Amino acid sequence: MPYIKQELRKDIDERLNPLIQLLDWCENDEIDGVMNYVITKIIRSQYNNGHYGEYNAAVGVLECAKLELYRRAIAPYEDIKIQENGDV
Repeated sequence: MPYIKQELRKDIDERLNPLIQLLDWCENDEIDGVMNYVITKIIRSQYNNGHYGEYNAAVGVLECAKLELYRRAIAPYEDIKIQENGDV
């Protein structure tokens, strides 16, 4: 769940914004690989004891992040396309 307390968001965003600016510098044909690299490095740095439970938790974090991206960014776009082109 990405809905963390505002105070924590402020602290994280201060540190995260330089990385986001660096990612903006990447070429379009490199961004997918760079994003995969960054996400993998972050996950491995936090879930690093090699136990199945941690790997399972990391996969759960990634899956929930994927679902939240879909829910907030992709589904509204698809709703617009349904209105434009009709439902299936």
